[in-house]
Amino acid sequence: MGKLNVNIEESWKTALQEEFNKPYFIQLVNHIKTEKELGKKIYPKGSLLFNAFNSTPLDKVKVVILGQDPYHGPGQAHGLSFSVQKGIPIPPSLQNIFKELQQDTGMPYPNAGDLSSWAKQGVFLLNASLTVREGEPMSHAKIGWANFTDAVIKTMSLLRSTIVFMLWGKFAQEKQGLIDASKHLILKAPHPSPLSAHQGFLGCGHFSSCNQYLVKQGVDPIDWHLR
Repeated sequence: MGKLNVNIEESWKTALQEEFNKPYFIQLVNHIKTEKELGKKIYPKGSLLFNAFNSTPLDKVKVVILGQDPYHGPGQAHGLSFSVQKGIPIPPSLQNIFKELQQDTGMPYPNAGDLSSWAKQGVFLLNASLTVREGEPMSHAKIGWANFTDAVIKTMSLLRSTIVFMLWGKFAQEKQGLIDASKHLILKAPHPSPLSAHQGFLGCGHFSSCNQYLVKQGVDPIDWHLR
């Protein structure tokens, strides 16, 4: 793991230790290292690779929002699914997430797309691939990240209970089989992308449904306001 020059939060490190030692993970690290040596630009930068894990420890996860892979433009990705760094224009899918949030909760439309305050409250913003080459969406989808992030989802399902999993779009919904629905809440909707948001993402009510469920379980709800 040292080859990637990143640290992962202690509770995740303990729970995922076996994964880090598996051949696929070592190959994955070497793949990224080789691409960097060849001059490829990889997003997000190494220090932000495990940002979702470092922002939301395993025992603090209340909600999981699963994305596909990081944004591939300069300055956008910072290791949290759907989120962009401060000062970066809000991407189309996130605009639709904010539209739904406003419609569902009455919250004012945010003026920035940094979701770090959600992550700090227990919203685990996980991408299925944790890296991407600049300008090439899904370029790291087949290098082994799926093995790792599937293990992450299974670990959460097994070790925790009463987590709300928001699965948006076909890709995310394919992960449903990794989650024990008898002890977690699974919310499904089309993807918030402009191509599919009007097919049922807008109007899905996931943000209010999530908080109703958490409160019922005796868990503090999420304050979705972005400051």
